[in-house]
Amino acid sequence: MLRVDLHLHTAFSGDSSISPRLLVDQLHAHPSINVVAITDHNTLEGYFQVQKLARPYNDLTILPGVEISTKKGDLIILGVEEMPNIPIDLYSAVDFAKASEGIVIIPHPYRSMGIEDLAMNIEADAIEVLNPTATKKENVMAHNLARMRNLPGVAGTDAHSANELWTVYTEIKAQPSIDDVLRAIQKGAVKPVAWAQGKPAEMRGG
Repeated sequence: MLRVDLHLHTAFSGDSSISPRLLVDQLHAHPSINVVAITDHNTLEGYFQVQKLARPYNDLTILPGVEISTKKGDLIILGVEEMPNIPIDLYSAVDFAKASEGIVIIPHPYRSMGIEDLAMNIEADAIEVLNPTATKKENVMAHNLARMRNLPGVAGTDAHSANELWTVYTEIKAQPSIDDVLRAIQKGAVKPVAWAQGKPAEMRGG
């Protein structure tokens, strides 16, 4: 069982203060989370830097990813190491992900920069149902959306500063390899979890 943060940003996002070195050092020191997806805004440079810095540590797995900004809202693509042409519209971003054998996660669908009810109609592999920057109501709406669409629900910190790291994670039944983690997400072998008073507490809709 892996504990994975599927949504965080490095300083390459522009609006984040988390340096790749700080992220790798904290990840290596963490007692249980050792897999992260780097999902900077419209760039893969943060992923490449974190991946390079993490190479000496055999216990760390860094997932390639990007958070694509479109006029209709944000979209996370995991498993790609090339960027689409930016700017790009929402549906073309989905097409790019599928053509590149990446997976699509809909982040914070009902928070600012979420795609809201358009999430009912796009080809996605999972929905982010636990995001600490969203309100409880917005997370519950996302959780209900995942249920309606019969899609896996995942968690990501959406961290932009060091104090936002490690507050939530996704439990994934997978081996610590990029391909196995991505397949497990598609299969729904996941569970979103929040930390409560230093201990994990399962996210539940309501």
